[in-house]
Amino acid sequence: MAKTSEGIGGLSYDARKRTRPPELNVLAALILIIVAFELLGQLFIGDSFLFNTRDNLDTLFNEQRLQIIILQVAIVGIIALGVTQVIITGGIDLSSGSIVGVTAMVAMSFAQVAVVNGNPNPKAIFGSEWMDLPVIVPILVGLCCGLFAGLVNGALIAYTRIPPFIATLGMMVSARGFAKWWSKGNPISFPTESYATIGKGMMPVLIFVFLAVLFHLIMTQTKYGKHCYAIGSNEAAARMSGINVTGHKVLVYTIAGALAALAAIVLSSKNLTAQAGMGVMYELDAIAMAVIGGVSLQGGRGSIIGTCLGALIFGVIISGFTFLKLDAYYQEMVKGLIIVGAVVLDQWRQTKRGRG
Repeated sequence: MAKTSEGIGGLSYDARKRTRPPELNVLAALILIIVAFELLGQLFIGDSFLFNTRDNLDTLFNEQRLQIIILQVAIVGIIALGVTQVIITGGIDLSSGSIVGVTAMVAMSFAQVAVVNGNPNPKAIFGSEWMDLPVIVPILVGLCCGLFAGLVNGALIAYTRIPPFIATLGMMVSARGFAKWWSKGNPISFPTESYATIGKGMMPVLIFVFLAVLFHLIMTQTKYGKHCYAIGSNEAAARMSGINVTGHKVLVYTIAGALAALAAIVLSSKNLTAQAGMGVMYELDAIAMAVIGGVSLQGGRGSIIGTCLGALIFGVIISGFTFLKLDAYYQEMVKGLIIVGAVVLDQWRQTKRGRG
């Protein structure tokens, strides 16, 4: 027999209708996927996916694989933190991948060395007076690039009331074109040592973890976070309650643009080069990470923790297919299925809540 208690106005509470935090469901899915790859590895290639099987190493886990898993999702994960905030407010951002491309090109232009192997830099974009600059210069230039793009997105959406899909789609196309124009399609290389340090080793992971903790606190403990959820749940009610919806939307998209720019700086530093094609499809990966992590495409629900778990699921799946020696094009097919499946899952969750 269910335990019920009477509330105000005769309303009753049924313990059976309690729902677990969505993050627990995502964590359970992550564990199941890891177990599945572990079993498939033992069955088909006779090796362990997660645990170390080499006699010359005394560690329990395969540390190299664990590092690869988190490294390959850290940069897109930074973008996903911004995309999460956008989706929670009821919007969408399709421009983050292109912002990565244009920011990488612009930032790397200000991070170049003047001399390479005793000769002038063959990839130089500017004159020698713009070479060997302090690392803070390309960082600030790159962040300003992302801030500007995000500000344009937010202003278009908030003040002209055009759908976020259209506004950010326009930015996606324009930013990618600007990235190609910047160096006439040529890659930009040879950064300073200080700039290269940003993406070296596990630095991308440390940056991602720091930002995840920061924005988790912001979304759960500040007015900014509460306003994001309020706008996504009911924009009209949020406006009537005194929230500056227009200004808040501009701020959210500006932050998302800045995070995409930071991801570009880390990516170009890690690769020691910048190309106009950087960041292609990153926006869809980031959206999928957020939705897999429980962020509702309808707005008003989701969390940074869920997005981080969604990013780990992405990383485990990609690493798992590599571990099973499946070709890269299979990975792309599965990523497409994951994106579609994430949207279907979100729609199912919305239908289930509506019936409840």
